[in-house]
Amino acid sequence: MGIATSDDAAVYRLSDDTALVATVDVFTPIVDDPYAFGQIAAANSLSDIYAMGAKPLFALSVIGFPSRTLPLDTMSLILRGGVDKAAEAGIAIIGGHSVDDPEPKYGLSVVGIAKPDEVVRNSTAKDGDVLVLTKPLGTGLVSQGIKQGRVSQEDIDEATRWMATLNREASEAMLEVGVSAATDVTGFGLLGHLHELVHGSGVGAHVQASSLPLLRSARDLAEQGIVPGGSRRNLDHFGRFVRWDDRIEPAMRLVLADAQTSGGLLIAVAEARKDALVRSLGRRGVPAAVIGHVEAALAGTIVVDP
Repeated sequence: MGIATSDDAAVYRLSDDTALVATVDVFTPIVDDPYAFGQIAAANSLSDIYAMGAKPLFALSVIGFPSRTLPLDTMSLILRGGVDKAAEAGIAIIGGHSVDDPEPKYGLSVVGIAKPDEVVRNSTAKDGDVLVLTKPLGTGLVSQGIKQGRVSQEDIDEATRWMATLNREASEAMLEVGVSAATDVTGFGLLGHLHELVHGSGVGAHVQASSLPLLRSARDLAEQGIVPGGSRRNLDHFGRFVRWDDRIEPAMRLVLADAQTSGGLLIAVAEARKDALVRSLGRRGVPAAVIGHVEAALAGTIVVDP
């Protein structure tokens, strides 16, 4: 598996019962705390492995750092955050690469393993599947609020906690139950990643906006126009595939398109297995919001109701 359906990681079959799963993700700081940034970047990179239903084996770090303008202690804190989050995931960071860069950047290349017939794709959703989301939306909006000094420390702490939370338990739950398809919600926002999922599956989706879990300040930030450029671009691009109910306000449309970092898993599961999935997630302490369903429609189209 490669880039054909914009899936979350590459999969290379080694044998009938073993496949390698690999991904890489690097981005600039979205919080001021360097240790927290390292944790978030690592959790975000690991998420691609979990979204495929795979188990991570090890990681390599990739860091760009302005060594002439920032103290090396800052780089050490970023790297320590990544190492500690990888340890939480049960793996080691066993190498990597650094570059002198005018802007800090950090992330991981993660290698995992899976049974080929258990790999969870983003292109196998079915008509009638229920859509379940495991983390609240709004991290892009909060990150923009941090840049503008417009969010409280409590809001920062809430967003940081969610972004640094591994999707491991959510992945284990969907493997236990058996689901149709999954992806993680990151830079393209809920709309973008849902569009990729239903487009690759040859179906459409129906979303109920009132069912979406949100960070507490997300909607207010959107209403104030404190919105990242990436979120606006997502709405411009993926909004073409959406039929909006007239009651969905502009701020809520931006929330649905908000560019997430280390977001939750978006899971398509058969109606008959929905309750089992919600229970399995609950046992693991993972919130589960049922946000809509998959339907027979023009591939890639999304209907959003209040």
